[in-house]
Amino acid sequence: MIATGKRPDIDSRNEVQHLCNKKMKNESSNGTLTPHPLDQLEEIARGQGLDITDRKFAEYMDSIDPIGHLREDFCYPKMKDLPKTDLSLVNPDEDCVYFCGNSLGLCPKKFKEYMLMEVDKWMKTGVEGHTSGDLPWAWFDELFCEDMGKIVGAKKEEIAIMNGLTVNLHLQLISFYRPTPTRYKILIESKAFPSDHYAIESQIELHGYDPKTAMIQIKPREGEQLIRGEDILAKIEEEGDSIAVVCLSGTQYYTGQVFDIPTITKAGHSKGCYVGWDLAHSAGNVELHLNEWEVDFACWCTYKYLNSGAGCLAGFFLHEKHKDNTFPKLRGWWGHKLDTRFKMDNEWAPCVGALQYRISNGPGFLGPSIKASLEVFKKTSMKELRAKSLLLTAYLEVLIQRKYGGRGKVTNGRENGTQNGGEDWKQVHVDIITPSDPAQRGAQLSLSFSVPIQHVFEELTKRGVVCDERKPNVIRMAPAPLYCSFVDAYRGLEYLDQSIQAAAKIN
Repeated sequence: MIATGKRPDIDSRNEVQHLCNKKMKNESSNGTLTPHPLDQLEEIARGQGLDITDRKFAEYMDSIDPIGHLREDFCYPKMKDLPKTDLSLVNPDEDCVYFCGNSLGLCPKKFKEYMLMEVDKWMKTGVEGHTSGDLPWAWFDELFCEDMGKIVGAKKEEIAIMNGLTVNLHLQLISFYRPTPTRYKILIESKAFPSDHYAIESQIELHGYDPKTAMIQIKPREGEQLIRGEDILAKIEEEGDSIAVVCLSGTQYYTGQVFDIPTITKAGHSKGCYVGWDLAHSAGNVELHLNEWEVDFACWCTYKYLNSGAGCLAGFFLHEKHKDNTFPKLRGWWGHKLDTRFKMDNEWAPCVGALQYRISNGPGFLGPSIKASLEVFKKTSMKELRAKSLLLTAYLEVLIQRKYGGRGKVTNGRENGTQNGGEDWKQVHVDIITPSDPAQRGAQLSLSFSVPIQHVFEELTKRGVVCDERKPNVIRMAPAPLYCSFVDAYRGLEYLDQSIQAAAKIN
């Protein structure tokens, strides 16, 4: 039952969106968030006479969530279906708590239907499937470029969908990393995702340079977890004349920190650098405007927030200013214009824009999952998703802070916490190393514990909380707004509390 105190004459289903739209306007105009999403949550709670930490508040938020129905478009795992759940601790028929969309998004319900259509087409038509059906295998990927472009703020011709993320990054670096004796460095963040690190390291070596001198790794300051934006800009200003490419993550996978893409891109360009981004943890998570920001190139996977299945095809962005480039590139026949591709005359006639970087016929059986996912995204917008995400992530944050923060009041500028290093199970602290500023984070919260996390993580898993751990001492929780609810956040905190208590008994 909804508590009394509801404000009259308000369309409550639009309440969340109204408040967020007001905030988002402030964010876009001056780069700051006023008010903080927590202030908005408390405003809603006061209006309903509810305690923000009470389950009834979470239930109310779900009741007015304008995109809450999108959860029904996904196969949401049940407790009984997860292989490591201890069914004696939970209701087997209840939904799990799925906070792992930053690692693998959930399966859209329409995927199976679309996949079986392609199997049936192959069985019945053989080679004719290349040019028939809803997803002709010869050009199925092109059918997704416009919708994918809307998610990342790009034009259709700036998008290709192919390969995996790291393969796409290699293809882009072949074009954009053309070192000279005076401009040969690549700037990345320290502790970048390993595949990015390996790719950049190998590209430097491929050109005969030494990564020890040619790979600049920007680090957090001593005693800090996050990389300061001003330090990135200072490094670009300091070494920009020798930097060929700035290549950073839009959202840092370990901390969840979102970097200021337009500002960093502009700074790189001012020093004559090309600027590219790994958007694996950004696409489908935060608002992007790649064309407007004049990003040179970007790549991302589609299996995290884009929910297209493990190892599915990756996204590739090439800004329109480079559409007719004569950069060196690795070619293949699928980058040739379709109308003359099968003349087989070996006269290179490239597609316009990003599609010229395609090498081979794409795997048509990966099309159904992308189609199913994009259909869900078309029911909303990144602005609407982001609006919910800001509130949902702030809600999970405040629940954790009020239970386990212990070292400062939760405010707009949450105290920067670091790992205690102690093992006092009677007074456990949980520090959220992800930025407290919502403009600098997406849906992910990275939790650092004052106690070893192994047993805590195992106990969470037993209780059907699907999240992940990253060495040395972080548990990542990501309430993806497409299918996660405010009650999920509330239940997640309950299970975290139970897990810490259970882990304390083990230790």
